[in-house]
Amino acid sequence: MESASVAATMTVAARLSPQPWMTAPESRAVFAALAAGGADARFVGGCVRDAWLGRPVKDIDIATHAPPERVMELLTAAGIRVIPTGIAHGTVTALCGAKPYEITTLRRDVETFGRHARVEFTDDWVEDAARRDLTMNALSCTPDGEMFDPFGGLADLAAGRVRFVGEAWRRIDEDVLRLLRFFRFHAHYGRGEPDREALEACRDLAPRLPTLSGERVRGELFRLLTAPCAAAVWRLMMGQGIMPHLLPEAMDTARLERLIAVERDLGLVPDPTRRLAAVLDSDRPGALRAADALRLSNHERDRLLALVEPPVVLVPADDRRALRHGLYRVGDAGLFADMLLIAAAIHDGPLDLTMLRAALAVAEDLPCLHLPIAGRDLLALGVPRGPAVGMMLKRIEGWWIAEDFQPDHTSCLEMARGMLGSDSGRVPQSAKRE
Repeated sequence: MESASVAATMTVAARLSPQPWMTAPESRAVFAALAAGGADARFVGGCVRDAWLGRPVKDIDIATHAPPERVMELLTAAGIRVIPTGIAHGTVTALCGAKPYEITTLRRDVETFGRHARVEFTDDWVEDAARRDLTMNALSCTPDGEMFDPFGGLADLAAGRVRFVGEAWRRIDEDVLRLLRFFRFHAHYGRGEPDREALEACRDLAPRLPTLSGERVRGELFRLLTAPCAAAVWRLMMGQGIMPHLLPEAMDTARLERLIAVERDLGLVPDPTRRLAAVLDSDRPGALRAADALRLSNHERDRLLALVEPPVVLVPADDRRALRHGLYRVGDAGLFADMLLIAAAIHDGPLDLTMLRAALAVAEDLPCLHLPIAGRDLLALGVPRGPAVGMMLKRIEGWWIAEDFQPDHTSCLEMARGMLGSDSGRVPQSAKRE
């Protein structure tokens, strides 16, 4: 086996300028703990890729040639808490302060079967990088920013080219989830025409997609849906025959594209459930099938159903009275705003963003749309306990809504007294007391 030092010399690529997450005291402490025991370590994967592009870095992953048990010893000796999150596969998590660092021992695949593989630990950085799915994910760098690029990931990043490490068909055959990861990464990092070899492999292996768990599919599709060009990539997947194996109901990319444009114009954060509702060309049963296929949470499922088949017709308009009525019936300001955005995506013709902003602002009225009177108030007026309380509250609520939610607590009490007076023949004498 080629030694780690020789492999590293062969793949030196460039230098990454110091990043706050690289120079943070917690990062330095973790690397110092490993170096104290002679363990060579580097930042790997997404943090290196995104830092090179100047994008925000979320998770920090580290690789080392030291075995996991040795990694735990070194971290513990340095006073750093360590959790054996996946020690059987070479992964531990260091908690330095409040920051987690996932540290994995270099590995090589001995045998692969689906998402799992039988691995052996190695000291060869290139062999470990060869296990990565995409060239841009095979990058690594030392704590001082020296970059290593064994498979041309930097050139692919510069060109906006999403490319598999090695043969595309073989990499997807090892784990068909990589098919979805290809499209997800193309949505977030790709430019221009997608890699032809990868597309051919995706078309060929798409029939295997139903073998994936709904949770894994949901994870990839929801990440894809947050991309600015999600509609274009979704359309690409449809053209390659991918979507019939995943979500045959999700084919309305024109509506998804309009929703993305509205979100962009309003400066809104992309929401995958809202975008899924836009692309679903289906009714409630179809949305239920999609929710089941993706193993959505109960909250996500209910929200999706409400957006696909809303209980009230909501069209962006400047009729604040009508909008407040719709908001009250929905009872959820966030869901109400989502319904308006979906309605805007369905809207045929030019959209008045000023009017839409005014409609969305109505959602802020929800805390005020609370019936000022309650059952205890009616009991205090002498309404007998039982169905009579609910019936009168419903009548008062209807009047309050018709008055555009303006009557306050005092006005509602006066209305209740008036109702008691007009209904005196139907109220028992024992209940007629102030």
